Amino acid sequence: MAVSFGPSRPVLKEITCDIHEGEFVSLLGPSGCGKSTLLRLVAGLISPTSGQLTLAGLSPVAARRGDQRVAFVFQEPNLLPWRSVADNIRLPLELRGLPRREHAERIESSLKLIGLTADDSQKPPRSLSGGMRMRVSLARALVTQPDLLLLDEPFAALDDVLRQQLNEELAQIWMQHHWTGLFVTHNVAEAVFLSQRVLVMNKRPGTIIAEIKIPFSYPRKPELRADPDFARLCGELSQQLREAAR
Repeated sequence: MAVSFGPSRPVLKEITCDIHEGEFVSLLGPSGCGKSTLLRLVAGLISPTSGQLTLAGLSPVAARRGDQRVAFVFQEPNLLPWRSVADNIRLPLELRGLPRREHAERIESSLKLIGLTADDSQKPPRSLSGGMRMRVSLARALVTQPDLLLLDEPFAALDDVLRQQLNEELAQIWMQHHWTGLFVTHNVAEAVFLSQRVLVMNKRPGTIIAEIKIPFSYPRKPELRADPDFARLCGELSQQLREAAR
């Protein structure tokens, strides 16, 4: 599979990979290598220039029209400032035409998943910290009960302590619901902590140059980050990244 934005602008080339149902996979690579473009392909927001991409045997667009629910968490929370937290989370339910009577239970469940309370639900986005806004963005994706969750560097702008905390919470949510996760990051430790596999991409035009299986069992506790094997895998991936950027 390949993507080009014109004859002289190849973005992705010879992309071949399988993501299995219920799996959590991270994409790691240098800036501009096409990680976000690959995510948009999977979401059905753009189409490949050549080759084929399928979700459960269907094109991404057909899968979204059928039974496959795909949700996307972007780098920025992108919350509507005139809507409360609850109404921001409600938005995809409205767009999908779900009956209003189903909204309250789903919104409450999503708030609990990401550690917010009923008191938070009526707050405007401007009153929230950066970490809380990203939690709301995640809740907005989870309220659709997705089969596939696509995450494009959602924690990149957060401080390291909060980022680690949200990594731990995201892993717990995935363990509870076992949607398929595809996670884009520049952070090696984040990729190792969250994932079952890490796919390393080289610089543009991007292609997958390495696949690293992560052997640690779930649940993954914070102490894992101090494990020598964790450090070894991070070092291996860092070396792969250095080679990819050449």
